[in-house]
Amino acid sequence: MDLLWALLTLPYAPVRGLTAVVGVVAREAEARQRNPVNVRRELEELDAAAAAGELTPEERDRAEQRVLERLTGGVRRQSPSAGEGGVRDVRRRRPGPAA
Repeated sequence: MDLLWALLTLPYAPVRGLTAVVGVVAREAEARQRNPVNVRRELEELDAAAAAGELTPEERDRAEQRVLERLTGGVRRQSPSAGEGGVRDVRRRRPGPAA
């Protein structure tokens, strides 16, 4: 039965192989994005660009926040209650013990 199944699904072998390769590439890309060494390098590049006058302090702060959120995996969204241009943390929190 296994031999028959292998023969019937043989035309889909390239698709399965491609799916496996895409999965490996995606995992590697995510690992590199979250690597603390790469994050630190990006933060240092932002500081250097700000010191050279290539970025305004606001642009630097926004870019730094994006890099740090990528490292921590934080999910943030605009919140009307956070004020003009404010950002509120919407990560799920565990409920605390009942008081």
